[in-house]
Amino acid sequence: MATDIDTDEAAAHRIFRSFDGMEGLPEVAPAPRGGLPGQALLGKVYAGVLAAATVALAASWLAQHYAAPVMLFALLFGMAFHFLHEEGRCVAGIEFSSKAVLRTGVALLGARITVEQMLALGAVPIVMVVAGVASTLLVGFVASRALGLSRSFGVLSGGAVGICGASAALAIASVLPKTKESERDVILAVVVVTALSTLAMILYPMLVTAMGLDHQRAGLFLGGTIHDVAQVVGAGYMISPKTGDVATYVKLLRVAMLLPVVFAIAFVVARGRDRSGGGAVGGKPPFPLFLLGFAALVALNSLGLFSKAVVDGASEVSRWCLVTAIAALGMKTSFKELAAAGWRPVALMVIETAWIAALVLVVVIFFT
Repeated sequence: MATDIDTDEAAAHRIFRSFDGMEGLPEVAPAPRGGLPGQALLGKVYAGVLAAATVALAASWLAQHYAAPVMLFALLFGMAFHFLHEEGRCVAGIEFSSKAVLRTGVALLGARITVEQMLALGAVPIVMVVAGVASTLLVGFVASRALGLSRSFGVLSGGAVGICGASAALAIASVLPKTKESERDVILAVVVVTALSTLAMILYPMLVTAMGLDHQRAGLFLGGTIHDVAQVVGAGYMISPKTGDVATYVKLLRVAMLLPVVFAIAFVVARGRDRSGGGAVGGKPPFPLFLLGFAALVALNSLGLFSKAVVDGASEVSRWCLVTAIAALGMKTSFKELAAAGWRPVALMVIETAWIAALVLVVVIFFT
């Protein structure tokens, strides 16, 4: 059975075989492969996965040494190696990294979260997070139409801003309908949300200090508004250990919203395709099994079955998977395609960022 990875690889090969035909070169049919299915897959994807992992390694090294967002480095470096997605040997592995490796990284995020952590925050932060995520998705959906953007990008950007930045963008994109702009939209969302999150990490601590918020309320604001987990941690502990702890727990609650949101989006997309007669390319999307993995890890961690070493290990593997997936997405996108999108996607995500910041600030000031 063909997968989305096989489909994208075949499309790329068809394009470049047609270029060969223009030069008078004969089209050569691929030789049949034997052996176990796992061996065939490994032989097909290893070159592209190795390339994406190498870019991820370089991005991580630079991010550690220059205190910059690793996701942004991985994206930019990946785009510099866009030519690898045009060469047949790496195409399958790049597709595999941008899909299967991505889903593995998202699933492993569940090992960082427990139900106890979420309930310990009390009712107000939980309601605040749920309202913030839901309303930001709605703002993205509505504002995208006003700006002449697709509804898919509105949902994608709203989820990235409302939940957990680049990780949410990648997870949501995996269940949205696939179009010719899908890859570009994901890259745009990741680039803009990473830039806005870094800016918020610098400005928001100064804002809460100027407003005279105590450590608890400052942590609620930072954890409820900043997009990426790393930037939340950096901003929170910049103020105090207590602020950092509160901000981290609130942020993990937002990360936990990834499960119901992506499930809901997948359900709506499937229903939409059913009503339209399944006419979308590729037919009905498969059930997002990686979300079951996410939920299972949350449940197991909540039962205390994971030691700290296991949780730390799963978090590190998740981080590497997501950085590798981002690098692969960068390889699939060109600067020219990003520039063609214009200013509207940036404006939309700025609106979403301002909305969730205003909403959380009102809750923190008047309800805590």
